[in-house]
Amino acid sequence: MHVFVTGGTGLVGSAVVAELLAGGHSVLALARSDASARAVEEAGAEPLRGDLTDLDALRAAAARADGVVHLAFGNDFSSAEALARCVAEEGAALAALGDELAGSDRPFVVVSGTPVAPGRPSTETDPPSTDGPVGGRGRAVTAVLDLASRGVRSSAVRLPRTVHNEGDGGFAGMLTGIARRTGVSGYPGDGTQRWPAVHALDAAVLFRLALEKAPAGTSWHAVADEGDQVRDIAAVIGRRLGLPVEPVPQDAFGPLGPVFAADQPSSAARTREELGWAPTHPGLLADLENIRP
Repeated sequence: MHVFVTGGTGLVGSAVVAELLAGGHSVLALARSDASARAVEEAGAEPLRGDLTDLDALRAAAARADGVVHLAFGNDFSSAEALARCVAEEGAALAALGDELAGSDRPFVVVSGTPVAPGRPSTETDPPSTDGPVGGRGRAVTAVLDLASRGVRSSAVRLPRTVHNEGDGGFAGMLTGIARRTGVSGYPGDGTQRWPAVHALDAAVLFRLALEKAPAGTSWHAVADEGDQVRDIAAVIGRRLGLPVEPVPQDAFGPLGPVFAADQPSSAARTREELGWAPTHPGLLADLENIRP
């Protein structure tokens, strides 16, 4: 397939582009800067300069493609207003891509997040989270899955709170960055809340599998670690950086504080069984040993 990829130069996106190319697909990747365009070319893909606000460019790229994989997000967590703007921009971009693909039976794979299921690990059949600071993303993904009724083979790959590679990435990577700035490897609450995780290279395989064979309107979990306790994550970060490990107030994490404090383990049993996905790379706690002091 000729695949249009948004967000193709990030931690997950670069792994997805490499996986698609290795799988025999060709890739057109959205690039927001000259540096990103060079990275796309060096990976062996074709760059398309633009961002998620360039709706005409997104539609034109989707029209050229046999399938679309969406990974891009603004990732501005500096304030609730900035985060809301990123969510709104993504929602408009997904709507534009969906309109272009309608009636074509082409695959449209969208990134999502694993939901929260109180008292148990969430599964692929649980609905996406539509409340809280990033609830709008869940509503946008639901709209993409509903495109199954409009002739789009839409699917969602739900990523856990930490997608990692060489000790960096996701919520754990954010904890590391905060620890470096504050001098404390902190965690909200008592730290017993659990975060699921996956290695970026394993997640990339699942995006390819979803593109190639996921039925319309389905959701899949890219979860290798069902749930590591946050205080264990903070402990490895603190040891690697030589910093104290302590509980800190939830509001110290800004608009993501409520998300950081939630217990949110997740299962990928159905994904493994039905799509044949089998993660092979190191788990989160092992990978965090790659953090450099």
